[in-house]
Amino acid sequence: MNIRSWVAVVFALFAPVACAQTPPATTEPPAAGSFRVTFDAAIQPTPYTGRVYVALSTHGQPPLRRRAFDWYQPLQVFAVDVTDLPPGGSITIGENALAYPKPLAQAAQGALYVQAFARRNLDSPEPGQGVGDLFSDVIRVTFRQPEPGVADLVLNQEVKSAGFPTSDRVREFTLPSPALTEFLGRPFSLRAGVILPKDFNPIATYPVLYFIGGFGSDHTFARQLRTILQNQPLADNLVIVVPDASCYRGHSVFADSANNGPWGRAFTTELVPAIDAAFHGNGHRYLTGISSGGWSSLWLQVTYHDTFHGVWSHCPDPVDFSDFQQINLYAAGVNMYKDHGGERRPLARSAGRNTLFYDDFMRMETVMGPGGQIHSFEAVFSPRLPNGQPRPLFDRATGNVDPLTAKAWEAYDINLILMRRWGELGPKLKGKLHIVAGGYDTYFLDGAVRNLKATLEGLRADADVQIIPDMIHSIHGPTMNAMFETIAKENPRAGAPRGE
Repeated sequence: MNIRSWVAVVFALFAPVACAQTPPATTEPPAAGSFRVTFDAAIQPTPYTGRVYVALSTHGQPPLRRRAFDWYQPLQVFAVDVTDLPPGGSITIGENALAYPKPLAQAAQGALYVQAFARRNLDSPEPGQGVGDLFSDVIRVTFRQPEPGVADLVLNQEVKSAGFPTSDRVREFTLPSPALTEFLGRPFSLRAGVILPKDFNPIATYPVLYFIGGFGSDHTFARQLRTILQNQPLADNLVIVVPDASCYRGHSVFADSANNGPWGRAFTTELVPAIDAAFHGNGHRYLTGISSGGWSSLWLQVTYHDTFHGVWSHCPDPVDFSDFQQINLYAAGVNMYKDHGGERRPLARSAGRNTLFYDDFMRMETVMGPGGQIHSFEAVFSPRLPNGQPRPLFDRATGNVDPLTAKAWEAYDINLILMRRWGELGPKLKGKLHIVAGGYDTYFLDGAVRNLKATLEGLRADADVQIIPDMIHSIHGPTMNAMFETIAKENPRAGAPRGE
């Protein structure tokens, strides 16, 4: 597979959406300095508790709710939490609202497009985009401060499911999860997109490859993956599964968590056996993934070493918390927002310059609420507080790291786990570990992989850990090709009828 195809896939997941410019109107819209959001009783017939948002933009397409929290081009957003608002009730979003990037009094003014939305979906990490979430029409206002006028927005529509279009080789697979249902106290099902072998034979058996996508992706990526792999013949003789790792607090990374629940147990004891049974797995199972999915795949291989036969992890999220995107979480007095020299800590880079910073990114996540990338890390790695929330890794106002929380994170520090338990894990992981990172990773993830590489070399492990010079945050084509070659070599009878 040409590496450019894989780079395009990753950027499709992370790049900002291109927005069509809306022609300017000929008349100035009515002026407003605040917003009144009303719940249509016909669509919300019970009291509402949750967060309500209003997004503003200079253009109206695509719907504002879909790009409100874009990492690189976020909109101006205001948000208010409400409790037991009665059907048909209204709230005013004004100067006391949560706001990003500017407070209401400092936000950009002029003729703008506005849309309101509210979270209802308990499983979607994206406000205003989960099935069942509410939203209003997009209207135009002249936003002006100070201005006594109030713009009215009515939450009278709900997000519908886009469905999962199937084809001759791509199917949707859903499975009720007893483990997660018990944890959540409500019915919950695991979902996956499944790519069948080219000439699927119901009386044959096949190896199974699990491809776990990065933050913001879900099982529908299987459709794109099928297209990407159409020129990779070695991918035609195995079952490829794209599981949905998304949850209300972000990306589950398929790790058992005090806050998200037993995702690792559900994956290995519920989904994996069900996939084998439904699609004739031969017992040889493999893992791969990118970014959060790269961390997931490596975590699953290390934690459930007997269940899987090998992992190819691409640009994983931090695998060593002493280099958590250049931050040593275990150091005394460490701060997430500033380094020891007082300089702002970057979160992302491109073409020789920093493009995102931790302090700014966290202000956006504070307005967004659960589901953001940093909150997602806390949901997986942190203990659960008595109020049901993940224990914060750091103070949101100051950036100071809580050493007790950081200590608790050691349970998920892959490098630390391998160092401490190599005598036990080494023989069980022999020949199974393949990890690759870009030498210029967009999100500063290469440092942790370098540490892991040094650890494994010091342990005389046979792990294959590569740092590709100048590569950014992307899938590494040659490593993917090597993975398919290994799977084909280890499964020469794949697709052959049983007994032959």
